[in-house]
Amino acid sequence: MQKSVRCNEGHALHLACLARREGTKRGFLSKKAAEASRWHEKWFALYQNVLFYFEGEQSGRPAGMYLLEGCSCERAPAPPRAAGAGPAGARDALDKQYYFTVLFGHEGQKPLELRCEEEQDGQEWMEAIHQASYADILIEREVLMQKYIHLVQIVETEKIAANQLRHQLEDQDTEIERLKSEIIALNKTKERMRPYQSNQEDEDPDIKKIKKVQSFMRGWLCRRKWKTIVQDYICSPHAESMRKRNQIVFTMVEAESEYVHQLYILVNGFLRPLRMAASSKKPPISHDDVSSIFLNSETIMFLHEIFHQGLKARIANWPTLILADLFDILLPMLNIYQEFVRNHQYSLQVLANCKQNRDFDKLLKQYEANPACEGRMLETFLTYPMFQIPRYIITLHELLAHTPHEHVERKSLEFAKSKLEELSRIMHDEVSDTENIRKNLAIERMIVEGCDILLDTSQTFIRQGSLIQVPSVEKGKLSKVRLGSLSLKKEGERQCFLFTKHFLICTRSSGGKLHLLKTGGVLSLIECTLIEEPDAGDDDSKGSGHVFGHLDFKIVVEPPDATAFTVVLLAPSRQEKAAWTSDISQCVDNIRCNGLMTIVFEENSKVTVPHMIKSDARLHKDDTDICFSKTLNSCKVPQIRYASVERLLERLTDLRFLSIDFLNTFLHTYRIFTTAAVVLAKLSDIYKRPFTSIPVRSLELFFATSQNNRGEHLVDGKTPRLCRKFSSPPPLAVSRTSSPVRARKLSLTSPLNSRIGALDLSTSPASSSPTTTHSPAASPPPHTAVLESTAVDRAGVESSPAADTTELSPCRSPSTPRHLRYRQPGGQAADSSHCSVSPASAFAIATAAAGHGSPPAVPQLLQKRLAQTLRFNNTDRICDKEFIIRRTATNRVLNVLRHWVSKHAQDFELNNELKMNVLNLLEEVLRDPDLLPQERKATANILRALSQDDQDDIHLKLEDIIQLTDCPKAECFETLSAMELAEQITLLDHVVFRSIPYEEFLGQGWMKMDKNERTPYIMKTSQHFNDMSNLVASQIMNYTDVSSRANAIEKWVAVADICRCLHNYNGVLEITSALNRSAIYRLKKTWAKVSKQTKALMDKLQKTVSSEGRFKNLRETLKNCNPPTVPYLGMYLTDLAFIEEGTPNFTEEGLVNFSKMRMISHIVREIRQFQQTSYRIDHQPKVTQYLLDKALIIDEDTLYELSLKIEPRLPA
Repeated sequence: MQKSVRCNEGHALHLACLARREGTKRGFLSKKAAEASRWHEKWFALYQNVLFYFEGEQSGRPAGMYLLEGCSCERAPAPPRAAGAGPAGARDALDKQYYFTVLFGHEGQKPLELRCEEEQDGQEWMEAIHQASYADILIEREVLMQKYIHLVQIVETEKIAANQLRHQLEDQDTEIERLKSEIIALNKTKERMRPYQSNQEDEDPDIKKIKKVQSFMRGWLCRRKWKTIVQDYICSPHAESMRKRNQIVFTMVEAESEYVHQLYILVNGFLRPLRMAASSKKPPISHDDVSSIFLNSETIMFLHEIFHQGLKARIANWPTLILADLFDILLPMLNIYQEFVRNHQYSLQVLANCKQNRDFDKLLKQYEANPACEGRMLETFLTYPMFQIPRYIITLHELLAHTPHEHVERKSLEFAKSKLEELSRIMHDEVSDTENIRKNLAIERMIVEGCDILLDTSQTFIRQGSLIQVPSVEKGKLSKVRLGSLSLKKEGERQCFLFTKHFLICTRSSGGKLHLLKTGGVLSLIECTLIEEPDAGDDDSKGSGHVFGHLDFKIVVEPPDATAFTVVLLAPSRQEKAAWTSDISQCVDNIRCNGLMTIVFEENSKVTVPHMIKSDARLHKDDTDICFSKTLNSCKVPQIRYASVERLLERLTDLRFLSIDFLNTFLHTYRIFTTAAVVLAKLSDIYKRPFTSIPVRSLELFFATSQNNRGEHLVDGKTPRLCRKFSSPPPLAVSRTSSPVRARKLSLTSPLNSRIGALDLSTSPASSSPTTTHSPAASPPPHTAVLESTAVDRAGVESSPAADTTELSPCRSPSTPRHLRYRQPGGQAADSSHCSVSPASAFAIATAAAGHGSPPAVPQLLQKRLAQTLRFNNTDRICDKEFIIRRTATNRVLNVLRHWVSKHAQDFELNNELKMNVLNLLEEVLRDPDLLPQERKATANILRALSQDDQDDIHLKLEDIIQLTDCPKAECFETLSAMELAEQITLLDHVVFRSIPYEEFLGQGWMKMDKNERTPYIMKTSQHFNDMSNLVASQIMNYTDVSSRANAIEKWVAVADICRCLHNYNGVLEITSALNRSAIYRLKKTWAKVSKQTKALMDKLQKTVSSEGRFKNLRETLKNCNPPTVPYLGMYLTDLAFIEEGTPNFTEEGLVNFSKMRMISHIVREIRQFQQTSYRIDHQPKVTQYLLDKALIIDEDTLYELSLKIEPRLPA
């Protein structure tokens, strides 16, 4: 069935003309309008499978058309009429009319409701539409296709059986030939023995007796001697070891036989019957689902049948047991277990989804009732292969324990054990990465074009959401011409995905599929620079800030093989913008920070940062104050299971890496095991003494090569510059140039790509001349500029700050490095094309123009090349390395603070002392003379965000809505539409849900005696849920007649379905729980009046929000839907209570249970993700006044009394 037809206006007009002349059926019908009760008479014409309708019989142009292929047409009952709707004759005439409905198979297309005057005419129309839908042809085609597939499978089965029989015949022929040869050999032996037997018959009887006695004596002596030997051996340790070894082998054979039997039941009792069921006329399961559930279990069974046959053959040759060659054959084939283990969780998930089909569930229970299953479920059989590789490892370990070192199989068995352990480790690592890979693959499948970067296992998913892309033109300027006419909500909405290395921007089609943007759809974060706020000097940015309320941010992209461009994105709210910019900046900073640290440690020690991490045993080896899990985080470092507070703070400030998952977990849960003051003190200490954040072994590698040269520059001979107060290198400053971008290009491209201008790096202490100032007009051209580096002594550093300010470029921050300046060529010629710039200088030049909207810093590869190829002396090398480490420490502190302030602003709103301490630390950072421009800008942004008392929050609050609802005119339930009710219920539910601070989710405060004081907002949410549910029940019970109650139930079910479409599952549960109350559920007469469609819809809604299986259906639905969403809060509170009660916060040794903190953080993060994205629904006071009117609510006892009064209990 085709889902769409592409045609232009000419095609439609031509088909309409043919329909008017040659249509199968033509005539007047009444078509129901979008309004609830209005009908319009149209002239319809049916041509083939297209239904046209015209304003009148003489109209030449159709008013609309419907594609009928795949639709269904059925008789519809006459709609109910109000008691006072016109005279009785008119009502009777309307009731006699013939109503029918055309239902389309496409999702989202509303049914077409029609009526005609005569029943005969209506039946003719229904028959014509049924023929135009090609339903019979489609059914017949599906039946033929199923028969064809079934026959193809039968043919394939017969081919396989024929091949097996052919092989059996060949084996039997070979066996017959072998037996013939043995018979011939036996006959020849018999013929040779005949002369010897004839000679024995001729011997003397006495000689025969003597020979018998001699034979008896020899046998007796041999048996006695052999018995002594055997008894001595039986008592020896070697025999005892061999007995245990043989027992292990026998046990392994029995276990292998049992395992093969389990696989046989799995394949023959479940897999093959379900394959046949999938080929039936009405399949309860598809072939794809069968393959996803059972994976390669049939191949595993064939493999182990062969291995089992080999083991039985070895047992037949007992006491000689040679097993190593069997394992040599088995080992290369065990790689098939990787696929099974990798997809095992997905297999169980598919099985759980299939069980929701009643036919499949019934069929599966029938298979599980087979006596061979012994009461075991299919999930049990699917789990058996997961333990087979560890079982082999344990068996080989026991076998080697009882195998002598000189045994012929010793080395082979050790090799097999090592290979199995390696395979087990690989499988364990793959299982650890399964969740992240599955998430990436799910996103990759949603994208129509596919996305290769998501197939990289090192890509870790961070966040997703909807943003609006603002159109832009060259040089990143906003297009003011288009902004006036563009509907940003419809045309500019983008679905964005952030990963650790890339940022994806997609558009969503009407069918729900995602399409990557042709330009800028995949952004590599290493090439990106984030600009969170528009520049003060940018006129267009000023305009955009006023237009968008400062909700926009820019991503400047500079690909190495293409022209630079700018992506401007608009967030729905301030909070969501802060969350996006914080995560993007964190990912970019992690990539660049790793690059800088790699430059530092590779130059002298030849130890890269990843190697340094691997060689640091404190990051993966358990100790008294820390314990690791086997799961790796996004930085490929083992996750922390238990740790002391000191080790957690050490991980937070480790400059070599920072896992975003660890940072989110720490900031969500730190108040459980420490205080904000302790965390802030640690950050302050790292900023002032950055070398304390690097392990001692790394410092030894760092200072390994130049110890002698450094000693003469130290006063006390200790490790140099361990405190920030005395560790500042000579401050840097750049004179004014015409453009900051131009200055950056001059400093980096001249020494590498041109020999006209050279870098002069005179580092003599005597050369401390002041920096000259050039006017913009006198700036040198790019190809003639020469960069000069002068070292300023400590006295120059501490000179008047006013002098520094006067020398700054108008486009630069007051902290631009000061010992780099431009001078006119000719002052000092370059000796050679090689230059001697230090890594710190290169880094300072590269980032000097990064602030205020300029393009991003120099790519990591260019910085690395500068650091490795340009030469400098040992003293400068030490200073530059310390300079970079201090810059990295500053970046780390600013990143943590930015994340803390932007995502956890409530910590500072409730703790004024903490807020003042953070402000003091940031002001101290701003006073640092070595601060780079982007660091200064980041510090200023954090200060601005922290200093804002009023966050300009445009979100509604429940108190504001209650005040706005105090209007004189009150609406009633009958005058409000289902759409209005659903939208305002969703708005109220989200406002209440969004107001919950995340601190209330910690410690199970909602279950304590003082819950109203500890968790007031959670209790408000619970009270609002109960009030809304009571309102629904009270409104239904207010009606005295049965029909009105049934209509009210149908309307509330429609409201619940619209809430489901709006992703308000809390509202769905509010309404369904009200309808399931005993006072309403017992009204059998009322429910008898409710239509079957409404009952089916209610069953569907109840199944979605059912608590069965820990809300498994609701969890799956939430996983597949995009914000804005209102989930059911009780589901998350149940999860948190389960975690809190099941595991303690601290171990017996006093270590923090960080695995528990991680689980809590994941739940809180999911809740906050739904809190951050708001609905674009206008507040309607007339509706919310009705929804919040507590005077309409009837208490539970009164409701039940009314229910008994309406429908009394039947006598027993």
